Amino acid sequence: MIGTRVIPCLLLRGRGLVKTVKYKDPTYLGDPINIVRIFNDKEVDELTFLDITASTEGHPPAFDLLQDIASECFIPFGYGGGIQSCEDIRRLLKIGIEKVVLNTAAVENPALVRQAADDFGSSTIVISVDFRRNLFGKAEVYCRSGKKAAGVDPVTFAKQMEQAGAGEILLNAIDRDGTMQGYDLDIVKKVTSAVSIPVIACGGARDINDLASVVREGGASAAAAGSMFVFQGPLRAVLISYPTQSDLRRAFAR
Repeated sequence: MIGTRVIPCLLLRGRGLVKTVKYKDPTYLGDPINIVRIFNDKEVDELTFLDITASTEGHPPAFDLLQDIASECFIPFGYGGGIQSCEDIRRLLKIGIEKVVLNTAAVENPALVRQAADDFGSSTIVISVDFRRNLFGKAEVYCRSGKKAAGVDPVTFAKQMEQAGAGEILLNAIDRDGTMQGYDLDIVKKVTSAVSIPVIACGGARDINDLASVVREGGASAAAAGSMFVFQGPLRAVLISYPTQSDLRRAFAR
């Protein structure tokens, strides 16, 4: 093992898994349980699923589906989407999900972060800091699947979430999502320099070298990606993959 987590981060839409580009145009990947089984076989470090319609449509987590997924997942499993209360978090942990990811709830009800950290421990609570840049290059946090501006920059928000008790930051670059054009290293560096809790960088990874560079140059504690683990070739044919441990060791050792 290389000691740095490399995390597939995929999106739930209804009962299926999809992958978006800049949080739009979802491409169907397949049944989540089948994909979990593939990642089990590939011995991935950790797995994160985010429901992209829960907050915008106002529905709670699909607990029955998540229980089926968690029962098949033999690796650490995180979930985000539609979580509005400590009771939601309690139900998710009870069915076997190790980490809960908050985005919209953290923006609109930051007191929930403190209560959840107190009730379940900071290591359980991950805050997804979704951000995009405006025409002038200024970064701003968004919630509700990238549809609602939060009026705060990602560095300030990450610091606020750390102070509220969050155990990790999942830093999502909306502008890079699904583009495979590389991480937004500038923002990653600024956030990792501002907080002491682990930062998982997500959005834009195109290959194994990007995974290594966001850790080595950006200061991220872990690298997450979606497209590079599910698409193959210029036509983006769906093919679930994950680097071998030997390939990861070589990339991270450079």
